Amino acid sequence: MNGILLIDKPESWTSNDVVQKLRGVLHEKRIGHAGTLDPMATGLLTVFVGRATRAVEFAESDKKRYLAGLRLGLKTDTQDVTGTVMERCGDAVSREELEAILENFRGEIRQTPPMYSAVRVNGKRLYELARRGQTVERPERTVSIFSLEILEKNGEDWMLEVECSKGTYIRTLCHDIGEKLGCGACLSSLRRTGAGIFSVEDAHTVDAVAVSAAAGLADALLLPTDTLFREHPALTVGEKDESRVKNGSFFRLEEPDGFYRLYGENGGFLALARIAGGTCRTIKSFFEV
Repeated sequence: MNGILLIDKPESWTSNDVVQKLRGVLHEKRIGHAGTLDPMATGLLTVFVGRATRAVEFAESDKKRYLAGLRLGLKTDTQDVTGTVMERCGDAVSREELEAILENFRGEIRQTPPMYSAVRVNGKRLYELARRGQTVERPERTVSIFSLEILEKNGEDWMLEVECSKGTYIRTLCHDIGEKLGCGACLSSLRRTGAGIFSVEDAHTVDAVAVSAAAGLADALLLPTDTLFREHPALTVGEKDESRVKNGSFFRLEEPDGFYRLYGENGGFLALARIAGGTCRTIKSFFEV
């Protein structure tokens, strides 16, 4: 069993919970995921099964899309509604005032990772230190907010649509918006709606996967591994060059410089490769060993 499985992660599950459940359901140990979701978050988790786990690193850097709930007037230690309340503010903020502030958070911005995160500082996970009541200096990082729009007001929360780069903390984005407004804010809900070329609309629940697996139909839910690389042109190589790919050797291939999907004459996906100056080298192989 090899391929990409799109999962709609339920609330309260960790991303690792999903992986462990799928290992039991699919009877496959080789399962990984790209882009961890916090337990409170729902939505798209891109899961890789079998030999496809070798592609996880290529999906990690994909753009992510979210539907986020912004609750103004509330600051917590975790920067979301699951944490301990630190401050409350009753000042009202209009849509116009919020929209004016959001312009400061589009494009490249600097973020300080929250204490309740998995980032390591001096070999320790920040959340481990936070649970002991410790706060340490964290280095800022640059992230990109490609799109940040107000959708609607839902009760006391403003619903935001966010498209961002790898490593962006939506909790911190909400916290920083509140700081800029002067009233404080935190994340009230989060749903990942997309990652790279994948959409949550095409995702399956864990229960649906379990039902399909019990009926022997789980393979039908898997997307081919090469789906992840469909932006790159495809090349079919002959028997000798296929052997070279499988042996990890480079070889001559007179094609324009760039990245390519390599296939054998039987149509099987062999590898992601790069051609430079007429020499083809494998970046990562995906043929079944």
